Amino acid sequence: MGDFHQNGVITTLHQIGNRKIEDIELELTEFSNQFPISLILPSLFSEFEKPAMHEIIDQLRKVPYLQQIIMGLDNASEREFQIVKEYMSQLPQHHRILWNDGPRMQKIIQLLEEQSLPIGERGKGLNVWLCLGYFLASAKSDVVAIHDCDIKTYDRNMLARLIFPVANPNFPFRFSKGYYYRLGENVMNGRVTRLLITPLIIALIKIFGNIGLLSYLQSFRYILSGEIAMSADLCRTIRLQSDWGLEVGMLFEIHRNLSQSRICQVDIAEAYDHKHQIISAENPSKGLSRMSFDIIKTLFNKLTAEGQVFNKSLIHSIKSTYYRIALDIVEQYYADSVINGLKTDRHKEESIVELFAKNIIRAGNEFMEKSLEIPYMPAWKRVISAIPSILEQFNELVELDNRL
Repeated sequence: MGDFHQNGVITTLHQIGNRKIEDIELELTEFSNQFPISLILPSLFSEFEKPAMHEIIDQLRKVPYLQQIIMGLDNASEREFQIVKEYMSQLPQHHRILWNDGPRMQKIIQLLEEQSLPIGERGKGLNVWLCLGYFLASAKSDVVAIHDCDIKTYDRNMLARLIFPVANPNFPFRFSKGYYYRLGENVMNGRVTRLLITPLIIALIKIFGNIGLLSYLQSFRYILSGEIAMSADLCRTIRLQSDWGLEVGMLFEIHRNLSQSRICQVDIAEAYDHKHQIISAENPSKGLSRMSFDIIKTLFNKLTAEGQVFNKSLIHSIKSTYYRIALDIVEQYYADSVINGLKTDRHKEESIVELFAKNIIRAGNEFMEKSLEIPYMPAWKRVISAIPSILEQFNELVELDNRL
């Protein structure tokens, strides 16, 4: 059963009652006449080989209010790009595919590199950043939503609820973030959120006090959600990270650019499931180990930017405080699982906590010794300033790629 508590510094929009999707879509269609809406789908070609993507496209065919759909396609050969282009042709909405491995997109990337604009490593962050650039170049919409392409439980109600707060001209919001609970096959998922981010933020508040940035982060129910919507003007000003700190880093950028009254989170699904990362305890460059390292690094960097001073003793205090809180949280989730008839493995969960605790020390030591740089890509307003014709060139090259 949904709740209706407002217990943070940002607005929470709950899923209460059973409002019909057709009613929400009717309103969104009216809003879109004044403020057109786009959707960005960052994708790998491999996701077209799985059922989730096909269900997403099938659901999107029924959405009446989208002005355009932009897909960023990674890891695709020319033949695979043509396959995706043909498959996407079933969509009734205007749509464009960014073939990120193609020669024309590589020309854009080369142009950016020639101007010494840092674009970071290949991955979801760069994919989303390029899609936002094309969204600005196309100039077709005032509102844009982003969601992942591996959602096994997708239905179009998720998208409608995600967009509604930003698209509604009677609301003050310019950024919304989706939340949900992660449930797999009779087991709780969302391990990084449950076992790292939640207890780590509690630990940081215990050490630094309830400073504004930490209160803001603690208000979000699912920080690592890949589902967001925002106004077009915001797309010009925010910087994105190219590593696993993408979602956390974006929240910092939103905090920097918007007052909290213009930020909300919205319940978009009764249950949510997508592909899961391996733990990769043996290889810190992959899986949850790499993800946790990047997230910890981002948190430390941003707290330093807020004026907090770190030293090695403090890093060890953070680790010890986190570890005790995380073990208590494992017990809380164990009880929550049992009462709901879910499976849980306390040994496995505590092992993950131990891995995350080690990564706090590892990330902290590198942070102290190397003054870790966060791999931010520039805001698009900086890119436009450096290359005034970039949006026109971007639009032209994408159009050439998408000719049938």
